[in-house]
Amino acid sequence: MGDIKIVTDSSADLPYEWVTEANIDFLSLKLLFKDEEHIDDFGQTLQYKLFYDGIRNGAMSKTSQATVQEFVDLFSALIKEEKKIIYIGFSSGLSGTINSAYIAKDIVLNDFPEADISIIDTKCASLGQGLLVYKAVEMLKKGCSKEEIVNWIETHKLKMNHWFTVDDLQYLKRGGRITAVTANVGTLLNIKPVLMVDDEGKLIPYSKVKGRKKAIKVLAEKLLERMTHPEQQTIAISHGDCLEDALRLKALICEKINVKEVIINMVGPVIGSHSGPGTIAVFFLSESRN
Repeated sequence: MGDIKIVTDSSADLPYEWVTEANIDFLSLKLLFKDEEHIDDFGQTLQYKLFYDGIRNGAMSKTSQATVQEFVDLFSALIKEEKKIIYIGFSSGLSGTINSAYIAKDIVLNDFPEADISIIDTKCASLGQGLLVYKAVEMLKKGCSKEEIVNWIETHKLKMNHWFTVDDLQYLKRGGRITAVTANVGTLLNIKPVLMVDDEGKLIPYSKVKGRKKAIKVLAEKLLERMTHPEQQTIAISHGDCLEDALRLKALICEKINVKEVIINMVGPVIGSHSGPGTIAVFFLSESRN
């Protein structure tokens, strides 16, 4: 077989320009927004700003996973080009997309028994997943083998920390993450939850703080407490159309430590449908998530 091909899905929330430059193929999750089906393709057909303006004004958004057939079509096309495939996928704790990939792999192996396909359930979301893709591309450029790349991601995926806060609790309520009473009382008292992603790749509440600025400060504190080898790390910050807050979080971090690089990008519409406008998140590696 020939070259290694890194594949991901749109939940990685990476900048579109970087995805195209790195020559990454991706599967799009979908959403029903304003009664029309859209694909989540890193902001190309549905601009992030239009999406967030819409949901701020009450538009409903319902999401769906990538299908088995979409994976079969992509995997088959890449196998015909003699590619070895590494699919770095959205957490099984948040989406059934990875299950579609596993089923597709079995179908493709029936037709192409020699196919070399690795599927990685990252247990990550948004730029946590994105940073793993970013690392895989770095390793590929350095000439690492497929086995080395897969082993690195499998070894480090549960060290990828996700810490975030939301501005509007009603989106978490809709997704069943918190109760209606919690959402309503929290909104009334200006309570902002700080949440994380656990080892199963699911969102779990960590703490509640009073006010937006305090919540953002807690995100910075968590990184400063937990992060390993900052000068060697690329970290990421994603935001639900609140760039100023993302830059404030970056400043809080960078005034304390030197990191290799900071990627900032918006939360895409599939994840944004569940977290809402004003979401702010930081992603980095530490010894563990717990």
